[in-house]
Amino acid sequence: MFKEKLIIIITLVMLLCACDMQEQSTQLAQIKEQNKIRVGTLASASNYYQAVQGEQGFEYELSQAFADYLGVELEIVPFFNLSDMFARLESGDLDLIASGLTYNKARAQQYRYGPTYRTISQKLVYKQGRVRPREFDDLDGNFTVIAKSSHSLTLQKIKKNNPSLSWTESEEFDEEELLQAVIDGEIDYTLADSHTLSLFRRYHPNLSIGFSVSHNDPIAWILNKSTDDSLYALLVPFFGDVKQSNQLYVLEEKYFGHVRQFNYVNTLAYIEAIKETLPTYRPWFEQYAGTLDWRLLAALSYQESMWNPRAKSPTGVRGIMMLTRSTAKQVGVTNRLEPEQNIRGGAKYLSKLIKRIPDRIPQPDRTWLALAAYNVGWGHVNDARIITEQQGASPDKWADVKKRLPLLIKKRYYRKTRYGYARGDVAVKYVDNIRRYYDALVWLDENNAIAPEPEPETAPEPEPVQNEPAPTEPAKTEPAALQSKVKEEESNQ
Repeated sequence: MFKEKLIIIITLVMLLCACDMQEQSTQLAQIKEQNKIRVGTLASASNYYQAVQGEQGFEYELSQAFADYLGVELEIVPFFNLSDMFARLESGDLDLIASGLTYNKARAQQYRYGPTYRTISQKLVYKQGRVRPREFDDLDGNFTVIAKSSHSLTLQKIKKNNPSLSWTESEEFDEEELLQAVIDGEIDYTLADSHTLSLFRRYHPNLSIGFSVSHNDPIAWILNKSTDDSLYALLVPFFGDVKQSNQLYVLEEKYFGHVRQFNYVNTLAYIEAIKETLPTYRPWFEQYAGTLDWRLLAALSYQESMWNPRAKSPTGVRGIMMLTRSTAKQVGVTNRLEPEQNIRGGAKYLSKLIKRIPDRIPQPDRTWLALAAYNVGWGHVNDARIITEQQGASPDKWADVKKRLPLLIKKRYYRKTRYGYARGDVAVKYVDNIRRYYDALVWLDENNAIAPEPEPETAPEPEPVQNEPAPTEPAKTEPAALQSKVKEEESNQ
C-alpha cells in the first residue's frame, strides 16, 4: 500500500515538473526571461524611422506600448524587404512582425495573424500627365510591385478572373522607392497602401490615383504558426485596451490624422513656393525661430499668407505671419507689412502661446494646441479642452481636443463656454494644413531638395503703417490659405 502511494506521489511530482518545464519553454516565458520582445518591421515613414527626436513611427510606438504591457524591453528590428523579415520570423529570431501588413488568406495558411486594429485600401498609382487608368485593362506600361507583398497576393487573386493581367515583382525596392520610381518615370504603375500614399503625396503631389484595387483591408500583426498560444493570448486584451483607452486613436491621429485630405493644386503650389519664394524669407525664419523649428514657423507662415508679405484679410490681419493690430503691438511690431518685423513678431507670439500651454502637456501636443490658439485664440482652445474633459477624454491630447473644437460652432455647446462661439472647425483644418506643410518641408530640407538661400536683398518697400485698415474683429478667424476653391479629394477612399 505504501509502495503504491509512493509511486503515485512520484508520478505527480514528475507531472508537475513536466508542466513547469513546458511553462518555461513557452514563447512568453522566453520573452520574460530575456526581458525583451523582438519585433520586426519594414523601415518606412508609417512604420519606423529615425528622426532628430529619436525613433518614430506608428508601428514602433504601438510595439513599444505592447512591450510596456508585457513589462519587457522592446527590440525593434528594421528590415528593407519582406523576404528577410519573414525568414527571421520563421527561424525564431523575431517574436512577431508589426509592419502594417494586411490580412491575406494565402499568408494565413503559413502564419498566424493577431487581432485587426486598422483598415486600409490598396491604390493603383501613376504619374500625373499620363492618361488615367480606371481598370487593369487600361494599363499600357511597366507595372511593378514588391515581391511577396500584400499587393502581390492581391494581384494573384485578381488574375484568376483576369488572365491577361501581368506585372513585375521586385525585392530591390521598398514601397516608397517604387513610388519614387513612378515619379522619376522609371516605372509606369505600382500599387500602394492608402496610408503610405497619403504620407508620400505631401511632397510628391504629381503622384495620382488611378483606382482602388481593394477596400477596407484589415491590418494585423503576424506571428509564427504554432500550438504555443502564450504570446497570442495577450495580443487580444492588449488591443482591446488600446482601443478602449483611445491610445490607438491618438496614434492614428499623430501619424495619419493630418494627411487624410489631399489637394493637388494646393500641394503643387506649395512645392513650387518652397523652391521659388521660401529662399527669400528663410534667413529670417531661421534667425527669429529661437527654440522653435524654423521649418514649423515657415509652414505656419505659408498657411497664413502663402509667404506674401502684403497679405491682408477683411478681419484686419496683415503681413507674412498675418498678425492682428493688437497682436503686433504685443510683440513690438510697428509695421506689419515689413516681412522681417512680421516674422519676428509671429515667432515671438507663437513662442508665447506655447509657453502658455500647461507644462504637463508634452510635445507635439503642446505645439498643435498652440497653433490652434494662433488661429482661433487660446480662450476658445481652452473652452474646447473643458468640453473634452467633460466628455471623458483628455484635455491634454490634441487628438481628443481636435474632435471637440468643431463643437464651438454649435449653440448648445458654445453658450456654456466662457468665450462663446468660434470657428473651431476651421482651427482643426488650419492645424492639419500646417502639419502637412511642415512634414513636407522637413522631408525636402533633409533631402537637400530646397533651393539654396539667395544673397541678402533689400526688403520690399513697405506701405505706411497708418494706411493699415482697423481690424473689424479682435482676432482672426479663417486664414487666407484655406480660401482655396479647389475641392479636396479623399486620398483614403
